[in-house]
Amino acid sequence: MFATVLLLTFCGISAIARPEAAFDEDHLHPELNVERTGSVRAVTEELSATFWNGNAQNTILKKLTKKPIEDVAKNVIMFLGDGMSIPTLAATRVYYGGEEAELAFEKLPYTALSKTYCVDSQTADSACSATAYLAGVKNNIGMIGVTASVKKNDCDAMLLEENMVESIAKWSQDVGKRTGIVTTSTVTDASPAGAYAKIANRDWQTDAAVEASGANATKCRDVTYQLVNWAPGKHFNVILGGGTRNFLNNDTVDKFGSLGKRTDGLDLINQWIADRTAEGRTAEYVWNRTSLLGLSEDTDYVLGLFSSSYMPYNLERNIYTVPSLEEMTETAIKIARKGNGALNGYFLFIEGGRIDHGHHAAWAKKAFDETVEFSKAVQRALDMTSEEDTLIVVTSDHAHTMSVAGYPDRGNPILGAAGTDDNGKTRLTINYANGPAPVDSSHDYGIDNRDDDNYRFPSVSYLSSETHGSDDVGIFARGPWAHLFTGVLEENTIPHIMAYASCVGDGLTACSSTIRNVASLALPLLTFVLFIYI
Repeated sequence: MFATVLLLTFCGISAIARPEAAFDEDHLHPELNVERTGSVRAVTEELSATFWNGNAQNTILKKLTKKPIEDVAKNVIMFLGDGMSIPTLAATRVYYGGEEAELAFEKLPYTALSKTYCVDSQTADSACSATAYLAGVKNNIGMIGVTASVKKNDCDAMLLEENMVESIAKWSQDVGKRTGIVTTSTVTDASPAGAYAKIANRDWQTDAAVEASGANATKCRDVTYQLVNWAPGKHFNVILGGGTRNFLNNDTVDKFGSLGKRTDGLDLINQWIADRTAEGRTAEYVWNRTSLLGLSEDTDYVLGLFSSSYMPYNLERNIYTVPSLEEMTETAIKIARKGNGALNGYFLFIEGGRIDHGHHAAWAKKAFDETVEFSKAVQRALDMTSEEDTLIVVTSDHAHTMSVAGYPDRGNPILGAAGTDDNGKTRLTINYANGPAPVDSSHDYGIDNRDDDNYRFPSVSYLSSETHGSDDVGIFARGPWAHLFTGVLEENTIPHIMAYASCVGDGLTACSSTIRNVASLALPLLTFVLFIYI
Protein backbone atom coordinates (compact mmCIF):
# COMPACT_ATOMS: atom_id res chain seq x y z
CA MET A 1 0.00 0.00 0.00
CA PHE A 2 2.79 2.39 0.96
CA ALA A 3 4.62 1.60 -2.27
CA THR A 4 1.47 2.33 -4.27
CA VAL A 5 0.95 5.70 -2.57
CA LEU A 6 4.62 6.56 -3.07
CA LEU A 7 4.42 5.65 -6.74
CA LEU A 8 1.24 7.70 -7.27
CA THR A 9 2.78 10.66 -5.44
CA PHE A 10 5.91 10.49 -7.59
CA CYS A 11 3.85 10.25 -10.77
CA GLY A 12 1.73 13.19 -9.68
CA ILE A 13 4.77 15.32 -8.97
CA SER A 14 6.26 14.30 -12.31
CA ALA A 15 3.06 15.17 -14.13
CA ILE A 16 3.02 18.59 -12.54
CA ALA A 17 6.72 19.18 -13.09
CA ARG A 18 6.87 18.00 -16.70
CA PRO A 19 5.06 21.01 -18.25
CA GLU A 20 7.35 23.36 -16.31
CA ALA A 21 10.41 21.55 -17.59
CA ALA A 22 9.14 21.92 -21.14
CA PHE A 23 9.17 25.68 -20.70
CA ASP A 24 12.53 26.25 -19.10
CA GLU A 25 14.75 29.23 -19.96
CA ASP A 26 16.37 27.50 -22.93
CA HIS A 27 12.96 26.73 -24.39
CA LEU A 28 11.50 30.18 -23.78
CA HIS A 29 14.56 32.07 -24.99
CA PRO A 30 16.56 29.68 -27.17
CA GLU A 31 19.83 30.65 -28.78
CA LEU A 32 18.81 31.97 -32.17
CA ASN A 33 19.89 29.93 -35.16
CA VAL A 34 20.74 33.02 -37.16
CA GLU A 35 24.13 34.56 -37.76
CA ARG A 36 24.17 38.26 -36.97
CA THR A 37 26.08 39.90 -39.78
CA GLY A 38 25.71 43.41 -38.41
CA SER A 39 22.77 45.72 -38.76
CA VAL A 40 22.32 47.49 -42.07
CA ARG A 41 20.63 50.29 -40.11
CA ALA A 42 22.99 50.84 -37.22
CA VAL A 43 25.45 53.69 -37.53
CA THR A 44 28.68 54.13 -35.62
CA GLU A 45 27.07 56.46 -33.09
CA GLU A 46 24.61 53.76 -32.02
CA LEU A 47 27.45 51.62 -30.74
CA SER A 48 28.13 54.14 -27.99
CA ALA A 49 26.16 54.72 -24.81
CA THR A 50 26.64 58.43 -25.40
CA PHE A 51 24.32 58.32 -28.39
CA TRP A 52 21.45 56.70 -26.51
CA ASN A 53 21.87 58.79 -23.37
CA GLY A 54 21.92 61.95 -25.45
CA ASN A 55 18.85 60.82 -27.35
CA ALA A 56 16.95 60.28 -24.11
CA GLN A 57 18.06 63.59 -22.61
CA ASN A 58 16.94 65.48 -25.72
CA THR A 59 13.54 63.84 -25.44
CA ILE A 60 13.24 64.98 -21.83
CA LEU A 61 14.20 68.54 -22.77
CA LYS A 62 11.57 68.63 -25.52
CA LYS A 63 8.89 67.51 -23.11
CA LEU A 64 9.97 69.98 -20.43
CA THR A 65 9.85 72.91 -22.84
CA LYS A 66 6.50 71.93 -24.38
CA LYS A 67 3.78 74.02 -22.76
CA PRO A 68 0.07 73.17 -23.08
CA ILE A 69 -1.96 75.52 -25.27
CA GLU A 70 -5.18 76.50 -23.51
CA ASP A 71 -6.66 78.86 -26.08
CA VAL A 72 -9.79 77.96 -28.05
CA ALA A 73 -9.23 75.70 -31.04
CA LYS A 74 -10.67 77.69 -33.91
CA ASN A 75 -10.20 74.70 -36.21
CA VAL A 76 -10.28 70.94 -35.66
CA ILE A 77 -8.98 68.34 -38.09
CA MET A 78 -9.55 64.70 -37.21
CA PHE A 79 -7.50 62.13 -39.10
CA LEU A 80 -8.64 58.50 -39.03
CA GLY A 81 -6.40 55.66 -40.18
CA ASP A 82 -8.95 52.90 -40.65
CA GLY A 83 -7.62 49.68 -39.14
CA MET A 84 -4.31 51.36 -38.28
CA SER A 85 -3.27 49.17 -35.37
CA ILE A 86 -0.14 49.77 -33.34
CA PRO A 87 1.64 46.81 -35.02
CA THR A 88 0.75 48.48 -38.33
CA LEU A 89 2.61 51.59 -37.19
CA ALA A 90 5.67 49.58 -36.16
CA ALA A 91 5.74 47.71 -39.46
CA THR A 92 5.14 50.83 -41.54
CA ARG A 93 8.11 52.59 -39.96
CA VAL A 94 10.38 49.82 -41.24
CA TYR A 95 8.63 49.80 -44.63
CA TYR A 96 8.99 53.58 -44.86
CA GLY A 97 12.47 54.24 -43.57
CA GLY A 98 13.62 51.89 -40.84
CA GLU A 99 12.92 50.97 -37.24
CA GLU A 100 14.05 54.39 -36.05
CA ALA A 101 11.86 56.28 -38.55
CA GLU A 102 8.85 58.30 -37.42
CA LEU A 103 5.55 58.81 -39.16
CA ALA A 104 4.36 62.42 -39.23
CA PHE A 105 1.81 62.00 -36.46
CA GLU A 106 4.17 60.04 -34.21
CA LYS A 107 6.06 63.30 -33.72
CA LEU A 108 3.04 65.01 -32.18
CA PRO A 109 3.53 65.98 -28.52
CA TYR A 110 0.57 64.24 -26.88
CA THR A 111 -0.49 60.62 -27.09
CA ALA A 112 -3.08 58.30 -25.61
CA LEU A 113 -4.67 54.91 -26.15
CA SER A 114 -8.26 54.37 -27.25
CA LYS A 115 -10.47 51.46 -26.12
CA THR A 116 -12.51 50.51 -29.17
CA TYR A 117 -15.11 47.92 -28.09
CA CYS A 118 -18.81 48.40 -28.95
CA VAL A 119 -21.76 48.11 -26.58
CA ASP A 120 -22.57 44.63 -27.89
CA SER A 121 -19.24 43.50 -29.33
CA GLN A 122 -15.78 42.95 -27.90
CA THR A 123 -14.31 43.86 -31.28
CA ALA A 124 -15.44 47.00 -33.09
CA ASP A 125 -16.38 47.55 -36.70
CA SER A 126 -16.06 50.90 -38.46
CA ALA A 127 -19.70 51.80 -37.83
CA CYS A 128 -19.98 51.60 -34.05
CA SER A 129 -16.50 53.06 -33.72
CA ALA A 130 -17.39 56.02 -35.98
CA THR A 131 -20.38 56.78 -33.78
CA ALA A 132 -18.05 56.75 -30.79
CA TYR A 133 -15.23 58.96 -32.10
CA LEU A 134 -17.51 61.38 -33.99
CA ALA A 135 -20.74 61.48 -31.98
CA GLY A 136 -19.40 60.67 -28.52
CA VAL A 137 -21.68 57.69 -27.87
CA LYS A 138 -20.91 53.97 -28.02
CA ASN A 139 -23.51 51.81 -29.73
CA ASN A 140 -23.98 48.42 -31.41
CA ILE A 141 -21.83 46.92 -34.12
CA GLY A 142 -23.00 47.87 -37.60
CA MET A 143 -24.95 50.95 -36.45
CA ILE A 144 -24.18 54.59 -37.25
CA GLY A 145 -25.47 57.71 -35.50
CA VAL A 146 -27.96 55.92 -33.27
CA THR A 147 -27.88 54.68 -29.69
CA ALA A 148 -27.44 51.08 -28.56
CA SER A 149 -31.23 50.87 -28.22
CA VAL A 150 -31.38 50.36 -31.99
CA LYS A 151 -30.86 46.85 -33.31
CA LYS A 152 -29.85 45.84 -36.82
CA ASN A 153 -32.41 46.71 -39.53
CA ASP A 154 -34.80 48.25 -36.98
CA CYS A 155 -36.13 51.11 -39.08
CA ASP A 156 -38.74 52.27 -36.57
CA ALA A 157 -36.24 52.54 -33.70
CA MET A 158 -33.72 54.29 -35.93
CA LEU A 159 -36.21 57.08 -36.67
CA LEU A 160 -37.04 57.83 -33.03
CA GLU A 161 -35.53 61.16 -32.07
CA GLU A 162 -34.41 59.88 -28.69
CA ASN A 163 -32.33 57.21 -30.45
CA MET A 164 -30.51 59.64 -32.77
CA VAL A 165 -27.15 61.17 -31.86
CA GLU A 166 -25.50 64.14 -33.54
CA SER A 167 -21.84 64.31 -34.53
CA ILE A 168 -19.20 66.94 -33.91
CA ALA A 169 -19.71 67.99 -37.53
CA LYS A 170 -23.26 69.05 -36.63
CA TRP A 171 -22.10 70.70 -33.40
CA SER A 172 -19.56 72.67 -35.44
CA GLN A 173 -22.16 73.74 -38.02
CA ASP A 174 -24.40 74.98 -35.22
CA VAL A 175 -21.83 77.66 -34.34
CA GLY A 176 -21.14 78.68 -37.93
CA LYS A 177 -18.08 76.59 -38.73
CA ARG A 178 -17.34 75.09 -42.12
CA THR A 179 -17.29 71.30 -42.29
CA GLY A 180 -16.27 68.47 -44.58
CA ILE A 181 -15.27 64.85 -45.06
CA VAL A 182 -12.40 63.33 -47.04
CA THR A 183 -11.72 59.61 -47.55
CA THR A 184 -10.01 57.12 -49.83
CA SER A 185 -12.95 54.79 -49.27
CA THR A 186 -16.46 55.73 -50.43
CA VAL A 187 -17.93 58.89 -48.96
CA THR A 188 -20.86 56.77 -47.75
CA ASP A 189 -18.75 54.10 -46.06
CA ALA A 190 -19.08 53.62 -42.32
CA SER A 191 -16.27 55.91 -41.15
CA PRO A 192 -17.20 59.12 -43.00
CA ALA A 193 -20.89 58.31 -42.55
CA GLY A 194 -20.35 58.70 -38.82
CA ALA A 195 -20.16 62.44 -39.44
CA TYR A 196 -23.69 62.69 -40.83
CA ALA A 197 -25.76 59.46 -41.02
CA LYS A 198 -28.30 57.88 -38.70
CA ILE A 199 -28.78 54.32 -39.88
CA ALA A 200 -29.69 50.89 -38.50
CA ASN A 201 -27.44 49.05 -40.94
CA ARG A 202 -24.15 50.40 -42.26
CA ASP A 203 -24.74 48.56 -45.55
CA TRP A 204 -27.84 50.63 -46.31
CA GLN A 205 -25.89 52.88 -48.67
CA THR A 206 -28.56 52.82 -51.41
CA ASP A 207 -32.33 52.44 -51.50
CA ALA A 208 -31.83 49.04 -53.15
CA ALA A 209 -29.82 47.83 -50.15
CA VAL A 210 -32.57 48.98 -47.78
CA GLU A 211 -35.25 47.17 -49.77
CA ALA A 212 -33.11 44.03 -50.05
CA SER A 213 -33.15 43.68 -46.26
CA GLY A 214 -36.94 43.92 -46.15
CA ALA A 215 -37.17 47.52 -44.96
CA ASN A 216 -39.02 50.42 -46.60
CA ALA A 217 -36.55 52.65 -48.46
CA THR A 218 -38.88 55.65 -48.56
CA LYS A 219 -39.22 55.44 -44.78
CA CYS A 220 -35.69 54.37 -43.88
CA ARG A 221 -33.62 56.67 -46.03
CA ASP A 222 -30.26 55.29 -47.11
CA VAL A 223 -26.87 56.78 -46.21
CA THR A 224 -26.27 58.45 -49.59
CA TYR A 225 -29.72 60.04 -49.56
CA GLN A 226 -29.05 61.37 -46.06
CA LEU A 227 -25.71 62.86 -47.15
CA VAL A 228 -27.36 64.91 -49.90
CA ASN A 229 -30.70 65.72 -48.26
CA TRP A 230 -30.31 65.75 -44.48
CA ALA A 231 -28.32 67.96 -42.13
CA PRO A 232 -25.46 67.97 -41.43
CA GLY A 233 -24.38 66.22 -44.66
CA LYS A 234 -26.13 68.57 -47.05
CA HIS A 235 -24.27 71.51 -45.47
CA PHE A 236 -20.77 70.05 -45.87
CA ASN A 237 -18.46 72.39 -47.76
CA VAL A 238 -16.19 69.51 -48.72
CA ILE A 239 -17.07 65.95 -49.75
CA LEU A 240 -14.14 64.07 -51.34
CA GLY A 241 -13.70 60.35 -51.91
CA GLY A 242 -15.09 57.47 -53.94
CA GLY A 243 -18.49 55.90 -54.56
CA THR A 244 -20.36 57.43 -57.54
CA ARG A 245 -22.45 54.30 -58.01
CA ASN A 246 -24.30 54.88 -54.74
CA PHE A 247 -25.47 58.27 -56.05
CA LEU A 248 -26.85 57.05 -59.40
CA ASN A 249 -29.72 54.89 -60.65
CA ASN A 250 -28.97 51.43 -62.00
CA ASP A 251 -29.64 52.53 -65.59
CA THR A 252 -27.09 55.35 -65.41
CA VAL A 253 -23.42 54.91 -66.33
CA ASP A 254 -21.00 56.98 -64.24
CA LYS A 255 -17.83 58.77 -65.36
CA PHE A 256 -15.86 55.56 -64.88
CA GLY A 257 -18.07 53.24 -66.93
CA SER A 258 -19.97 51.59 -64.08
CA LEU A 259 -23.71 51.41 -63.58
CA GLY A 260 -25.30 53.02 -60.56
CA LYS A 261 -26.81 50.92 -57.77
CA ARG A 262 -29.96 52.88 -56.97
CA THR A 263 -33.46 51.80 -58.02
CA ASP A 264 -35.43 54.92 -57.05
CA GLY A 265 -34.56 56.86 -60.20
CA LEU A 266 -32.60 59.51 -58.30
CA ASP A 267 -29.44 61.18 -59.51
CA LEU A 268 -28.06 62.49 -56.24
CA ILE A 269 -25.00 64.06 -57.86
CA ASN A 270 -27.14 66.33 -60.02
CA GLN A 271 -29.42 66.97 -57.06
CA TRP A 272 -26.44 68.10 -54.97
CA ILE A 273 -25.40 70.51 -57.73
CA ALA A 274 -28.97 71.82 -58.20
CA ASP A 275 -29.46 72.35 -54.46
CA ARG A 276 -26.26 74.39 -54.13
CA THR A 277 -27.19 76.44 -57.20
CA ALA A 278 -30.67 77.13 -55.78
CA GLU A 279 -29.01 78.36 -52.59
CA GLY A 280 -26.84 80.75 -54.61
CA ARG A 281 -23.66 78.90 -53.63
CA THR A 282 -20.46 78.62 -55.65
CA ALA A 283 -20.24 74.85 -55.94
CA GLU A 284 -18.33 72.40 -58.12
CA TYR A 285 -18.56 68.68 -58.86
CA VAL A 286 -15.18 67.15 -59.76
CA TRP A 287 -14.23 63.61 -60.74
CA ASN A 288 -10.49 63.59 -61.48
CA ARG A 289 -7.22 65.02 -60.23
CA THR A 290 -7.07 67.77 -62.84
CA SER A 291 -10.50 69.14 -62.01
CA LEU A 292 -9.78 68.95 -58.27
CA LEU A 293 -6.49 70.80 -58.46
CA GLY A 294 -7.99 73.30 -60.89
CA LEU A 295 -10.84 74.38 -58.62
CA SER A 296 -11.59 78.09 -58.65
CA GLU A 297 -10.55 80.06 -55.59
CA ASP A 298 -14.17 81.20 -55.36
CA THR A 299 -15.43 77.65 -54.74
CA ASP A 300 -17.31 77.37 -51.46
CA TYR A 301 -18.64 73.82 -51.89
CA VAL A 302 -17.09 70.84 -53.63
CA LEU A 303 -18.32 67.29 -54.23
CA GLY A 304 -15.48 65.16 -55.56
CA LEU A 305 -16.10 61.52 -56.44
CA PHE A 306 -13.04 59.91 -58.04
CA SER A 307 -14.14 56.29 -58.51
CA SER A 308 -17.24 54.13 -58.81
CA SER A 309 -16.49 52.39 -55.53
CA TYR A 310 -13.42 52.68 -53.30
CA MET A 311 -10.58 54.84 -54.54
CA PRO A 312 -7.68 52.72 -55.83
CA TYR A 313 -4.82 51.72 -53.56
CA ASN A 314 -1.93 54.14 -53.89
CA LEU A 315 0.20 51.36 -55.41
CA GLU A 316 -2.41 51.00 -58.17
CA ARG A 317 -3.34 54.67 -58.52
CA ASN A 318 -2.95 56.53 -61.79
CA ILE A 319 -1.10 59.53 -60.38
CA TYR A 320 -2.19 61.71 -63.30
CA THR A 321 -5.93 61.14 -63.00
CA VAL A 322 -6.60 60.15 -59.38
CA PRO A 323 -5.72 62.55 -56.54
CA SER A 324 -3.75 61.38 -53.53
CA LEU A 325 -5.05 61.69 -49.98
CA GLU A 326 -2.46 64.41 -49.45
CA GLU A 327 -3.83 66.42 -52.39
CA MET A 328 -7.42 66.00 -51.23
CA THR A 329 -6.39 67.11 -47.75
CA GLU A 330 -4.78 70.27 -49.10
CA THR A 331 -7.87 71.12 -51.15
CA ALA A 332 -10.17 70.50 -48.19
CA ILE A 333 -8.21 72.83 -45.91
CA LYS A 334 -8.07 75.57 -48.55
CA ILE A 335 -11.85 75.51 -48.97
CA ALA A 336 -12.59 75.11 -45.26
CA ARG A 337 -10.58 78.15 -44.21
CA LYS A 338 -12.33 80.51 -46.65
CA GLY A 339 -15.36 82.73 -46.04
CA ASN A 340 -17.02 82.05 -42.71
CA GLY A 341 -14.31 79.45 -42.12
CA ALA A 342 -11.78 82.28 -41.86
CA LEU A 343 -13.94 83.90 -39.20
CA ASN A 344 -15.46 80.98 -37.30
CA GLY A 345 -13.14 78.12 -38.16
CA TYR A 346 -13.85 74.63 -39.44
CA PHE A 347 -14.09 70.92 -38.68
CA LEU A 348 -12.71 68.35 -41.12
CA PHE A 349 -12.76 64.55 -40.97
CA ILE A 350 -10.05 62.95 -43.11
CA GLU A 351 -9.73 59.18 -43.48
CA GLY A 352 -7.12 56.85 -44.89
CA GLY A 353 -9.72 54.17 -45.54
CA ARG A 354 -7.78 51.54 -47.43
CA ILE A 355 -5.33 50.58 -44.70
CA ASP A 356 -8.18 48.47 -43.41
CA HIS A 357 -8.93 46.93 -46.80
CA GLY A 358 -5.32 45.90 -47.25
CA HIS A 359 -5.35 44.05 -43.95
CA HIS A 360 -8.66 42.31 -44.65
CA ALA A 361 -7.10 40.81 -47.78
CA ALA A 362 -3.80 40.05 -45.97
CA TRP A 363 -2.11 42.41 -48.44
CA ALA A 364 0.27 43.74 -45.82
CA LYS A 365 2.36 45.71 -48.31
CA LYS A 366 -0.69 47.66 -49.46
CA ALA A 367 -1.72 48.33 -45.85
CA PHE A 368 1.74 49.70 -45.04
CA ASP A 369 1.87 51.80 -48.20
CA GLU A 370 -1.55 53.28 -47.44
CA THR A 371 -0.30 54.16 -43.96
CA VAL A 372 2.62 56.04 -45.50
CA GLU A 373 0.18 57.97 -47.71
CA PHE A 374 -1.91 58.71 -44.64
CA SER A 375 1.17 60.07 -42.88
CA LYS A 376 1.88 62.35 -45.86
CA ALA A 377 -1.64 63.77 -45.62
CA VAL A 378 -1.18 64.47 -41.91
CA GLN A 379 2.12 66.20 -42.61
CA ARG A 380 0.45 68.39 -45.23
CA ALA A 381 -2.15 69.47 -42.68
CA LEU A 382 0.54 70.16 -40.09
CA ASP A 383 2.38 72.34 -42.59
CA MET A 384 -0.77 74.28 -43.55
CA THR A 385 -2.00 75.02 -40.03
CA SER A 386 -0.79 76.57 -36.79
CA GLU A 387 -0.79 74.67 -33.53
CA GLU A 388 -1.87 77.89 -31.83
CA ASP A 389 -5.40 77.76 -33.27
CA THR A 390 -5.81 74.32 -34.88
CA LEU A 391 -6.28 71.06 -32.99
CA ILE A 392 -5.16 68.05 -35.04
CA VAL A 393 -6.12 64.62 -33.72
CA VAL A 394 -4.91 61.41 -35.37
CA THR A 395 -6.28 58.02 -34.39
CA SER A 396 -7.70 54.73 -35.64
CA ASP A 397 -11.08 53.11 -35.26
CA HIS A 398 -9.96 49.55 -34.50
CA ALA A 399 -7.03 47.19 -34.81
CA HIS A 400 -6.33 44.13 -36.98
CA THR A 401 -4.88 40.68 -36.32
CA MET A 402 -1.54 41.31 -38.02
CA SER A 403 1.58 40.74 -35.94
CA VAL A 404 5.25 41.65 -36.32
CA ALA A 405 7.27 38.78 -34.86
CA GLY A 406 10.47 36.76 -34.90
CA TYR A 407 14.03 37.98 -34.45
CA PRO A 408 15.09 39.45 -37.80
CA ASP A 409 18.21 41.58 -38.07
CA ARG A 410 17.85 45.31 -37.63
CA GLY A 411 17.12 46.73 -41.08
CA ASN A 412 15.70 43.47 -42.39
CA PRO A 413 12.90 44.21 -44.91
CA ILE A 414 9.58 44.15 -43.08
CA LEU A 415 8.18 41.93 -45.84
CA GLY A 416 11.11 39.57 -45.43
CA ALA A 417 11.95 36.39 -43.56
CA ALA A 418 12.52 36.11 -39.83
CA GLY A 419 14.60 32.94 -39.78
CA THR A 420 13.41 29.35 -39.92
CA ASP A 421 10.92 27.34 -37.91
CA ASP A 422 11.66 24.10 -36.05
CA ASN A 423 11.11 22.19 -39.30
CA GLY A 424 13.71 24.22 -41.14
CA LYS A 425 11.14 26.14 -43.17
CA THR A 426 11.39 29.91 -43.67
CA ARG A 427 9.09 31.90 -41.42
CA LEU A 428 8.03 35.49 -42.05
CA THR A 429 8.08 38.63 -39.93
CA ILE A 430 4.47 39.48 -40.86
CA ASN A 431 1.64 37.09 -40.04
CA TYR A 432 -2.10 37.28 -39.38
CA ALA A 433 -4.11 35.43 -36.74
CA ASN A 434 -6.75 34.74 -39.39
CA GLY A 435 -7.23 35.51 -43.05
CA PRO A 436 -7.43 34.22 -46.61
CA ALA A 437 -3.95 32.63 -46.78
CA PRO A 438 -3.77 29.88 -44.13
CA VAL A 439 -0.33 28.65 -43.11
CA ASP A 440 0.96 25.69 -45.11
CA SER A 441 3.50 23.88 -42.96
CA SER A 442 4.91 22.09 -45.99
CA HIS A 443 5.59 25.31 -47.88
CA ASP A 444 8.86 27.21 -47.71
CA TYR A 445 7.88 30.87 -47.72
CA GLY A 446 11.44 31.81 -48.57
CA ILE A 447 10.80 31.12 -52.25
CA ASP A 448 7.81 33.50 -52.46
CA ASN A 449 7.94 36.94 -54.05
CA ARG A 450 6.74 38.77 -50.97
CA ASP A 451 7.38 42.16 -52.57
CA ASP A 452 4.47 41.52 -54.92
CA ASP A 453 1.78 44.11 -54.14
CA ASN A 454 -0.85 41.35 -54.00
CA TYR A 455 1.10 38.85 -51.93
CA ARG A 456 -1.11 37.52 -49.14
CA PHE A 457 0.73 36.98 -45.89
CA PRO A 458 -0.03 33.76 -43.99
CA SER A 459 -2.58 33.37 -41.24
CA VAL A 460 -3.06 30.83 -38.47
CA SER A 461 -6.69 30.10 -39.32
CA TYR A 462 -8.57 30.43 -42.58
CA LEU A 463 -11.19 33.11 -43.15
CA SER A 464 -12.04 34.55 -46.55
CA SER A 465 -11.57 38.01 -45.04
CA GLU A 466 -9.26 38.74 -42.10
CA THR A 467 -11.01 40.21 -39.06
CA HIS A 468 -10.51 43.26 -36.92
CA GLY A 469 -8.61 43.09 -33.64
CA SER A 470 -9.81 44.12 -30.19
CA ASP A 471 -6.60 45.79 -29.02
CA ASP A 472 -6.37 49.47 -28.18
CA VAL A 473 -5.28 51.94 -30.84
CA GLY A 474 -3.21 55.10 -30.59
CA ILE A 475 -4.27 58.74 -30.39
CA PHE A 476 -1.83 61.49 -31.37
CA ALA A 477 -2.60 65.20 -30.96
CA ARG A 478 -1.25 68.73 -31.43
CA GLY A 479 -2.77 72.13 -30.76
CA PRO A 480 -5.12 73.75 -28.24
CA TRP A 481 -6.06 71.37 -25.43
CA ALA A 482 -4.21 68.49 -27.08
CA HIS A 483 -2.75 67.75 -23.65
CA LEU A 484 -6.13 66.30 -22.65
CA PHE A 485 -5.31 63.32 -24.87
CA THR A 486 -3.33 61.31 -22.33
CA GLY A 487 -3.83 57.96 -20.65
CA VAL A 488 -6.19 55.20 -21.74
CA LEU A 489 -9.48 56.66 -22.98
CA GLU A 490 -12.81 55.29 -24.03
CA GLU A 491 -13.09 55.91 -27.77
CA ASN A 492 -16.24 57.98 -27.35
CA THR A 493 -14.27 60.53 -25.28
CA ILE A 494 -12.47 61.75 -28.41
CA PRO A 495 -15.18 64.06 -29.84
CA HIS A 496 -15.97 65.42 -26.39
CA ILE A 497 -12.37 66.60 -26.01
CA MET A 498 -12.40 68.06 -29.52
CA ALA A 499 -15.68 69.81 -28.70
CA TYR A 500 -14.26 71.11 -25.42
CA ALA A 501 -11.27 72.56 -27.25
CA SER A 502 -13.33 74.18 -30.02
CA CYS A 503 -16.26 75.34 -27.87
CA VAL A 504 -18.97 73.39 -29.69
CA GLY A 505 -21.68 71.02 -28.48
CA ASP A 506 -23.67 70.92 -25.26
CA GLY A 507 -20.98 69.63 -22.91
CA LEU A 508 -18.14 71.31 -21.07
CA THR A 509 -16.09 73.64 -23.25
CA ALA A 510 -13.01 75.82 -22.95
CA CYS A 511 -15.38 78.78 -23.27
CA SER A 512 -17.28 77.80 -20.12
CA SER A 513 -15.79 80.49 -17.90
CA THR A 514 -17.20 78.99 -14.71
CA ILE A 515 -15.45 75.70 -15.29
CA ARG A 516 -12.21 77.44 -16.23
CA ASN A 517 -12.38 79.62 -13.12
CA VAL A 518 -12.98 76.64 -10.85
CA ALA A 519 -9.97 74.88 -12.37
CA SER A 520 -7.76 77.95 -12.00
CA LEU A 521 -8.79 78.41 -8.36
CA ALA A 522 -8.30 74.78 -7.38
CA LEU A 523 -4.58 74.94 -6.61
CA PRO A 524 -4.63 78.25 -4.65
CA LEU A 525 -7.62 77.01 -2.66
CA LEU A 526 -5.86 73.75 -1.82
CA THR A 527 -2.75 75.69 -0.76
CA PHE A 528 -4.86 77.92 1.54
CA VAL A 529 -6.58 74.92 3.16
CA LEU A 530 -3.25 73.21 3.82
CA PHE A 531 -1.86 76.44 5.33
CA ILE A 532 -4.80 76.70 7.74
CA TYR A 533 -4.69 73.10 8.94
CA ILE A 534 -0.96 72.45 9.08
